[in-house]
Amino acid sequence: MSVRGGALLAVVFLATATLGSTGCTLTIGKTSGAPADGGVVTATASAASPSPTPPSASASASASASASASSSPSPSLATTSSPSRGATPVPVRGPGQKLVVMTISGGFAGVHQEVTLRGDATVLTRGRGGPVVHRAGAARFRELRILLGAPALKDVPDFTMNMSAHDMFQYTLQFNGRTIMTDRSSELPALERLINALSRWLPKS
Repeated sequence: MSVRGGALLAVVFLATATLGSTGCTLTIGKTSGAPADGGVVTATASAASPSPTPPSASASASASASASASSSPSPSLATTSSPSRGATPVPVRGPGQKLVVMTISGGFAGVHQEVTLRGDATVLTRGRGGPVVHRAGAARFRELRILLGAPALKDVPDFTMNMSAHDMFQYTLQFNGRTIMTDRSSELPALERLINALSRWLPKS
């Protein structure tokens, strides 16, 4: 073996040992234009560390779902319904018709107040200051009639009083051929909305 050949093998052996320990790949071949009798050693190093991994499909899907949810309307808002949904305004048979009469009595001071809604859209209130006649606008008059026509009122008991409680206000409502007495100690949403709407007409104490 010639000295040149021995030197070449030594270089190859040394390169193999060095590159192998560092995780590199050794490729022996000829380059374009190189002399036919001269071998050229080229070393191609593979990446020691992996390239950055793109975000996983699950992460992308999660981010997409979150963005979609934030841009969608809230389910609670989309399904919110009016308290009087499904109610039909009670009919008016004449201007003098009493659609509802609410009387409030009791309390420490012995209160006695009355509110009457009539078919001509007037509201008559009675209290210590004497009778007062108010006129409800078209929208308010319709609102009161819708509250009176709420289907949930049919399930309200005629009597809901806490007999062990003292000095509570007593509310007596007459409408649709019924008389309901309550001290508002029970949770009756449909009745509460009607009482609150009628109480707007009472004078502030």
